[in-house]
Amino acid sequence: MSRRKRSKKRLPSPDPLYNSYLVNLFILRVLKNGKKKIAQKILYQALNYIQEKTSTDGLITLERAVKNVSPVVELKPRRVGGAIYQVPVEIKGLRATNLALRWLIRFSRERSGKDMSTKLARELMDAAKGIGSSIRRKEEVHRMAEANRAFSYFRTRQK
Repeated sequence: MSRRKRSKKRLPSPDPLYNSYLVNLFILRVLKNGKKKIAQKILYQALNYIQEKTSTDGLITLERAVKNVSPVVELKPRRVGGAIYQVPVEIKGLRATNLALRWLIRFSRERSGKDMSTKLARELMDAAKGIGSSIRRKEEVHRMAEANRAFSYFRTRQK
């Protein structure tokens, strides 16, 4: 067993415009090839688009969308006696948020549309309403966890 200290989780600094950690985490997920300015521009345009279309604050819509998409449980594979079981495990807060951000960006990229900012804005608006591909993904994960609930007995590591 390693004697090294475990590294602490570091949160990025809040973004300059909204002063929010969530917005900065989202920017870092949108980021491609180290182009942070482009990622910021995409997200800020998406939030402005949301504000124009819905007349509500884009940041509030973003927070509501992330909260709606964040899963409560996920499946982890456990090997027990030569068989691999998909064991449902509860998710902690930061992991759930990261999964939600990942799904929102993935499904907004897969959407049809002109540019990334409008696709992202539409996915965020749908997720805030409780519809859309990312919400479907969350429900699918929850359904799978419910189906494999019998294997929750294997949750703790048995040696």
